[in-house]
Amino acid sequence: MLDKVGQIGLSASTAWHTVQQYGARAQALAEVQRRAATAVPSRREPIAGAIRQGPRQGVALDGGMVPIRGEGWKELKLGCHFEVGVGWERDPRTCDWGPCGQARGMRYVAHLGGPEEFGQALYTLAFRQGWTRAADTLVLGDGAPWIWNQAKEHFFDSLQAVDWYHADQHLAAAGQLLHGEGTPEAQAWREARQGVLFAGQAAHIAQELMAAAEQEQARRPGSARAEELRTAAGYFRDHRRRMQYQELREELWPIGSGVVESGAKQYKGRFAGPGMRWSRPGFNALLPFRSAVMGGTATFDALWHAVKCPSS
Repeated sequence: MLDKVGQIGLSASTAWHTVQQYGARAQALAEVQRRAATAVPSRREPIAGAIRQGPRQGVALDGGMVPIRGEGWKELKLGCHFEVGVGWERDPRTCDWGPCGQARGMRYVAHLGGPEEFGQALYTLAFRQGWTRAADTLVLGDGAPWIWNQAKEHFFDSLQAVDWYHADQHLAAAGQLLHGEGTPEAQAWREARQGVLFAGQAAHIAQELMAAAEQEQARRPGSARAEELRTAAGYFRDHRRRMQYQELREELWPIGSGVVESGAKQYKGRFAGPGMRWSRPGFNALLPFRSAVMGGTATFDALWHAVKCPSS
């Protein structure tokens, strides 16, 4: 592209060495920022006399798959930090227009590796955006255990919510277990239970599914369907406190994690295109810059200046 547009020649080896050099600087900068964030003694304790009056903030967590050479498809853990504003949109249940919480000013971070390192990276991003000064905070995610383990470790005093659309997908799957895939009865059951779920009564849905599992077990001992129903019941039972959707919406919190799912698509678009296979060092060298691009011009410019002119 440089050659075609600006008649600037750039060999593949020069591009590779530049990426490795700048990528190493970006990773070193991230480590310095992580140490600064996690070294703050008060991050687990309220600061004496301090008043949290900053804008409300949230984080959303998810995962996606990327191709790593010699390893196959590996999970990329990714997170989004955002401020919470107020806008107008359709209620996902009633389709009525009304005020709602909306994510704004998104910034992203991603990590190819374990959840512990990722959790530290996401907390560092949130800390640098004033998380500890925010009036209230929220963690959004799906039902993956690693997400809520990291929420407990780094965002322990935040509200927690399972993304509404993931919960609704589980509701649809439960309806199919009860009444058969693609049947009108399954769709009717799902629609009838959506209001129950939205009202924060996930425990009632769990009880209904558990009762169905017990009936199935009594009719067919050892039935695989009975075990699937127990698993579905466990999902709603274990996450019931994270499924207070009506209350969250009334308090103008977002209840969908679309910001991080959109981010996952953008990471995938850059790193999982046709024929792409990445070495782990090469992937890690580019990852901070992709995250910065997704955070907007100011975020990218700040990172680029820091790695291009590290002494300034």
